Amino acid sequence: MAQLEFKADSEHSISEHSSWQPKIIALVCNWCTYAGADMAGTARLEYPPNVRAVRLPCTGRIDPLFIVKAFEQGADAVLVSGCHPGDCHYVQGNYLARRRFTIFRALMQFMGLEMQRLQFAWVSASEGAKWADLIEEITNELKAIGPMPTKWAEPSSNGAGRTIELPKRTTQPPEPLSANDYEQMTADLRRIARELLERDEVGVIIGYGQARLPDSIVPTFVTKPEDVERLVLNERCVNNLSVYLTNALLTKYGRMGIIAKGCDAKAIIGLIQENKVKREDVVIIGVECRAVIVNDAVAMKCYACDVRTPKFYDHLINAPSGVSDVEPRDDPRDAQIAFLDSLSPIERWDYWQHQFARCIRCYACRAVCPLCYCEPCIADKHRPQWIPTTVDGKGNFSWNLFRAMHLAGRCIGCDECARACPANIRLDLINRKLVLEIEQQYGYRAGYDLEASPPLTTFRPEDKAEFIH
Repeated sequence: MAQLEFKADSEHSISEHSSWQPKIIALVCNWCTYAGADMAGTARLEYPPNVRAVRLPCTGRIDPLFIVKAFEQGADAVLVSGCHPGDCHYVQGNYLARRRFTIFRALMQFMGLEMQRLQFAWVSASEGAKWADLIEEITNELKAIGPMPTKWAEPSSNGAGRTIELPKRTTQPPEPLSANDYEQMTADLRRIARELLERDEVGVIIGYGQARLPDSIVPTFVTKPEDVERLVLNERCVNNLSVYLTNALLTKYGRMGIIAKGCDAKAIIGLIQENKVKREDVVIIGVECRAVIVNDAVAMKCYACDVRTPKFYDHLINAPSGVSDVEPRDDPRDAQIAFLDSLSPIERWDYWQHQFARCIRCYACRAVCPLCYCEPCIADKHRPQWIPTTVDGKGNFSWNLFRAMHLAGRCIGCDECARACPANIRLDLINRKLVLEIEQQYGYRAGYDLEASPPLTTFRPEDKAEFIH
């Protein structure tokens, strides 16, 4: 991508803003919008000289990383524009782009970016007049709101988001299963695991075992029938064990058995959908669950859980006291998301920049996520280097932003990323926001249907996107 070296206007004093002119980066498709801009020129149409056009093959090939990189280098706004739906020279590129940018726009709005700074349009090769009018409209909108209120990926000088406190939990949490329940379930688990190993139906059982510290549970791997006594079940079995299904150290054992709570089983469905795991290579031992304990409190994901009994398994370990009597509750994260949505853009921006400032780039969130399996990860690539490796505003913002974007439509809400984060960054709120957005826009919930296509890999011609010019 061309290097667009702009000096951020937020560095200038207020007195200089009277002469300030916005800088707009337009990421446009080669076949329609670029030709439309050329048409505006050949027709001698006048429009503000504030735009720099970057020609790409198709809007379907415009990665959101390009947008963030433009902002990093000083752009005041980014415009993405291409062929009208149905006119794409690559048949469906703009249909897929429409879905991707619908979700990316919602994410950036949640981060606190003013939406006048992120624009989308369909401009055909014959619409030179529309291009000229569009650039004039965007330029006027930017002049009305002024320069970026802060440098990119930095909080404002007044620290508006530093003191923001999210609403506390008010709903009574569900009660975990009793010790007697777990004692019987552990016995059932050991029996099933022993039978699977003795009959050579699996080469390894991925489960939970007692750690050396009291009340601590860690993942454990059992390969011999006589070792099944190491397996335990209780309310502190929080790890999503499906992250190990793609581990080469375990795949060498051949067919694997895995203990899966309802939320864990959803991740297994995702791995099968994405062809990372073959269904016939895994034996799922589902376990019923009322709630798990994280940091001595019921995990937030457990409040509104609707898979206390797994829907996807080969063997099921039932809770003696049952789980069907647990009444559905409101997810406390939804109230926190609604609160953040009610804030002004600069307050949201500040809140998240102060959150991300704590990031030490340890990548624990990546390590525990079952669906973060790419090798090498985009954060590790350096030719070109899209995500800065430095532990600073730009690097931290890009990393946390695209970790969430790459999980959009795939995240199953296990909240392992937030649990593993040593800086206690509220990654679960970002994931949950995108889960709600995708369910609202496309009626899709990850991890429920093995045959369904993830929403950002498909499209419907009638998909709505009112924000596109």
